[in-house]
Amino acid sequence: MELYKIVITGGPCAGKTTAMSWIQNAFTERGYTVLFIPETATELISGGVCPWNCGTNLDYQKGQMLLQKKKEEIFEMCARTMKVKKILLVCDRGQLDNKAYMNQEEFEKACESIDSNEQELRDSYDAVFHLVSSAKGAEEFYTMENNKARYESAEEACALDDRLIAAWTGHPHYFIIDNDLVFENKMKRLIYDISSYLGEAKPYITERKFLIEYPIDNILETIPNLKTVEITQTYLCSNRNTQLRIRKRKENGHSTYYLKKKDEKTGLECEKRLSLMQYKEQLLNADPNKNQIKKTRYCFANRNQYFEIDEFSFWKDKAILEVKLGDLNEEILFPEGIKVIKEVTGITEYRNSILANKIK
Repeated sequence: MELYKIVITGGPCAGKTTAMSWIQNAFTERGYTVLFIPETATELISGGVCPWNCGTNLDYQKGQMLLQKKKEEIFEMCARTMKVKKILLVCDRGQLDNKAYMNQEEFEKACESIDSNEQELRDSYDAVFHLVSSAKGAEEFYTMENNKARYESAEEACALDDRLIAAWTGHPHYFIIDNDLVFENKMKRLIYDISSYLGEAKPYITERKFLIEYPIDNILETIPNLKTVEITQTYLCSNRNTQLRIRKRKENGHSTYYLKKKDEKTGLECEKRLSLMQYKEQLLNADPNKNQIKKTRYCFANRNQYFEIDEFSFWKDKAILEVKLGDLNEEILFPEGIKVIKEVTGITEYRNSILANKIK
């Protein structure tokens, strides 16, 4: 069985409810059994349990995170008993959404109450798709009428949207889907991005890469909500038409592990999480002709665009910047101070597998 667990998140009035219908239709047609975990906050607030009538906000958040954890565990447990080949488990918001409603101290206490931590909770999901609130760029469509649990003004919705983006920044598969003049296009972009991640269709090219001048430590210091991840990437033995690699991502002392398979002919990619034991087993299949590559990745969002900068040990004067876009012709809003040397999208010599050969 292939089971993928994804999060649909976003600011208030972003289109999540409509998105669930689009996901159901699109991926049922692709052969998936689609399961939905309802938004826990809406369930609690609609039932009379609210942050403002509990003892403290932290009391409420502890209860919400515990309920959310149990719901996800039950859905996954039941899903694995189903006699089907492919399951898409869709979470209407994930655990990191809760961080946007707490300060750091409260969030850490809430995590402790369910015996977890920020990195473990964030990386328990395979991919995260953020729908930007209509209060940012599509103000005429912002309303509180379609959700009884919604109480934010348009200005508050914008601030909350920013906090949610900050909370999820650093996830290895994080997609920000901005507003479009035509709402249907926003939904199409969501389906394209999910399909691309799952490897179910020809990838919808939304990434561009640039070689930039380095170091930029002074610039990184000015970027809010920056996340730093140490990545170790190992290429495995495979046939000429397939690329296999495993990746270790380490952040704040916590590590997660992944296996990616790429079809070199079609460009389709598929990735799944590994346990530590599975990761160690895969290391035994490392390709002796390719070096292991280590890099420091800086993740951040800038004006609703998601950026990653990869710093390599063998380069002192340059680095690779990647940005995810809704359209290849979309204007790129580089952070102030970034100096682009040239675009390297699609250029073979800047692929990680080729850069690994620079390691001595």
